Amino acid sequence: MFPQPNDGATGPYDAAYLPRVEMGLRQADEAVTEPVAKLGGDPVWLEGPCWPLSPRTGEPLDFIGQIPVPVGPGDEPAMAYLFLSYEDYETGGMDPEDGEAVLLIQPGGRIPGFATIGSAGTTGRSLFAFGHEDEMVPVEFRIEARPVPDAQERHLEKYEYFDVANYIGGKADYRMRSTVEAPWRFFFALACTGDTGPYFLNFGHGAGYAYLSPDGLEGRFGWDAA
Repeated sequence: MFPQPNDGATGPYDAAYLPRVEMGLRQADEAVTEPVAKLGGDPVWLEGPCWPLSPRTGEPLDFIGQIPVPVGPGDEPAMAYLFLSYEDYETGGMDPEDGEAVLLIQPGGRIPGFATIGSAGTTGRSLFAFGHEDEMVPVEFRIEARPVPDAQERHLEKYEYFDVANYIGGKADYRMRSTVEAPWRFFFALACTGDTGPYFLNFGHGAGYAYLSPDGLEGRFGWDAA
């Protein structure tokens, strides 16, 4: 069960917005075509396709994954779609508003003003891992929500970091100070993995953090190095 929003959150450092769950990854046996939480594969759009481009190179960004957006009881389901640039082992998104990281919301979401959207029919690469000969191998994982151990939560409160790689909600485990401030609210975190991980994202040994606007209609994503 993915977390539902609580009232009263005031900014990205307020843990009241969403109760935390860990994102467990299970490799997909076949292509995931339902609008569910996943990393990799092809986006399952809730509205028309909307593939962002790198404003620097004009190339399509890589599709990283889709995460259900928290909505209230009775509200229409919504999804956040994350796209990041990649070049020479570097993952884009250190600046959450330079267009190299785009988090799109559907249905009814706002396209960020800094995003460059491709023409109709544009598609790009999806999340990948490196194979034995450094070839890029597409990967796809279903995301299964599971509780975060209490011991890890206590460790976070005491030391400001913990050993949970990918998670939704709660207080963010910031390796460095976030560059997205209130009234944006923390949404989810993805770990840097390295060349031998189940997928490749280079966040400078840190992590990437997603945020939602107060109305849940616009997203941001940026990463902080360790």
